[in-house]
Amino acid sequence: MPVTLKDIARKVGFSVTTVSRALAGYDDVAAKTRRLIVQTAEEMGYHPNILARRLQKQRTDTLGFVIPTFGPRFSDPFFGELLAGLGNEAAEHDLDLLVSTRPPDTPKEAQAYERLVRDRRVDGVVLTRTRINDARIAYLLEHDFPFAAFGRTQVEEAFACVDVDGELGVFNATQHLIELGHRDIAIILPPLDLMFTVHRRAGFYRVMEAHGLAVRPEWETNGDLTEHGGYAVACRLLAGARRPTAIVAGNDLMAIGAMRAAREHGLSVGRELSVVGFDDNTLAEHAHPALTTLRQPIYEIGRQVCRMLVQILNDEVLPEREVLFEPELMVRQSSGPLPV
Repeated sequence: MPVTLKDIARKVGFSVTTVSRALAGYDDVAAKTRRLIVQTAEEMGYHPNILARRLQKQRTDTLGFVIPTFGPRFSDPFFGELLAGLGNEAAEHDLDLLVSTRPPDTPKEAQAYERLVRDRRVDGVVLTRTRINDARIAYLLEHDFPFAAFGRTQVEEAFACVDVDGELGVFNATQHLIELGHRDIAIILPPLDLMFTVHRRAGFYRVMEAHGLAVRPEWETNGDLTEHGGYAVACRLLAGARRPTAIVAGNDLMAIGAMRAAREHGLSVGRELSVVGFDDNTLAEHAHPALTTLRQPIYEIGRQVCRMLVQILNDEVLPEREVLFEPELMVRQSSGPLPV
């Protein structure tokens, strides 16, 4: 049988109310009495009724995370790293993480957020892959529900977020290709509705313009952030009358798909076609050849976003409402000099 407050009260000779208040940390219980009660509770193997405690303070001690993903396979390492960061940080604050998946920008996704907010299933939520006009953020702001996001957006109202400087990252990646002698450079951008697409596209255009290079319309495309999507887009790029000599991909999965397309077209990646990704996920360094990419610290970002949300829930003042990480260019074998 589990040890109850009555058992402890009987053992120490105090009332159940005194025992309860001592274990809850109230300062109206004498320090000596509190120490005795806490020590006795530990010796007896007492475990508090978490549900009752949560009801008492009107908190669930749970954070929500709805992963915006399509399909039956949880295949993107990006979400695995982010989830690890969120979960580990939440655990340090004795919080649980309620995780679900929904297709982005669908009624099912909207309903998931409505249930979380309406039923108070969680104390706050974490968002990722923010959109240019993000209905999730608008909904949470409208209902004054606590949240923090991995990613910026174009809503006017300020909110807590962590992001990576995608414009600088793609600028540096494309600059790297240009320094290798490449001039015919294609880009496979993420979906048009995502906010980081705007930043990464701006970085590509800025560096191309700085070097007086034109962006060919047929070489600016969008993929769906999957390996298959990158493969399909790269096949179209490489089937054209004029092929690019280098491809910048919006994430590592699309870059790996582009490398597969290159091999099927008889091209040697890193020699006849250079490919650069974005993320530096667990697959990048072990790809064949190893992928040149932009490293964003996804795990640490997960921890930072969760930390900010906890501060909001505790009514603490955030040192910064917006934290911006700088991606690091990891040069590997998938990028090489323009073939002579």
